[in-house]
Amino acid sequence: MSTLLNRRQMLGACAAGASALCLPSLTQAKPANTKIKTFTFKKVGNLEIKADVHRADDNKTRPVMVWFHGGALIVGHRGGVSGRVLNDMLNAGYTVVSFDYRLAPETKLPEIIADLEDGFTWLHEQGPELFNVDTSKVAVSGGSAGGCLTMIAGYRAKPRPTVLVPFWGYGDLIGDWIGKPSPHARHQTDFTKKEAYEQVGGSPIADSRDSKKNRGAFYQYCRQHGIWPKEVAGWDHHRQPEKFYPYMTLKNVTKEYPPTLMVHGTKDTDVPYEQSVLMAEQLKQHGVEHKLVTIPGGEHGLAGGDPKLIDDAYQQAFQFMHERMS
Repeated sequence: MSTLLNRRQMLGACAAGASALCLPSLTQAKPANTKIKTFTFKKVGNLEIKADVHRADDNKTRPVMVWFHGGALIVGHRGGVSGRVLNDMLNAGYTVVSFDYRLAPETKLPEIIADLEDGFTWLHEQGPELFNVDTSKVAVSGGSAGGCLTMIAGYRAKPRPTVLVPFWGYGDLIGDWIGKPSPHARHQTDFTKKEAYEQVGGSPIADSRDSKKNRGAFYQYCRQHGIWPKEVAGWDHHRQPEKFYPYMTLKNVTKEYPPTLMVHGTKDTDVPYEQSVLMAEQLKQHGVEHKLVTIPGGEHGLAGGDPKLIDDAYQQAFQFMHERMS
């Protein structure tokens, strides 16, 4: 069984969108004289929930961007920051705060979102003193599930963020794309139900590096069988869809929602491109400033897209963010 897990570990992580290693290699050089410091922003029982703060090694007050990692809310950790995003933000003078949050299925959706909310409270109350940031404006970004959390932050974080840049994110948690068995090869696994459920369970976890099991394989099993919503939230999405609504951005856009730029590939088989189209429609309906940057032929993480278009997409995203933060 250990050989089986080793062989599948990388595939499971990439399928869940868990690692920056699954993204296009489009990073810029990291600026000199930067530092990383880890803080515990919340404790639940014996579990410490942490944040990594990346910033220039100086005493200057800097603008701040929050990052949420991907991984289907099941796998991943605060170290999974896109290298491209991190380096561009540091080069532009930002401090980047990357949050952990408790992972499903051991922790269910309401408590995961409570971690998000508490992270922003901690940032505003303690960030200026602990790591010298200006929290009068806050940018938020993330990819895949991190893009989902970025969107949720637009109405659940208090005060509201200034600008959102979700990459291949989603605002729907119960649609057929995720609530029914997936036809895509990336979601198929030969793990049995017993083997899949052996990868999770037990005490709550907020950093999948603390587990030696293949949580990505559990995600694949959930998508293969259309049970992701129930495993993440604990509710039957067919019988009780309304229970998901407070956590679905598609149901919570108002005119006060922050300006949002989305980046998505048209051939994404993990999070369909339609998810960003639906969000754009909601934002337009409510008069919210927004933009959808499309990468033709781009898979999850934009793999297979035109490198020039991908580079331009990131530049548009950064420019959109900078203009609203300045």
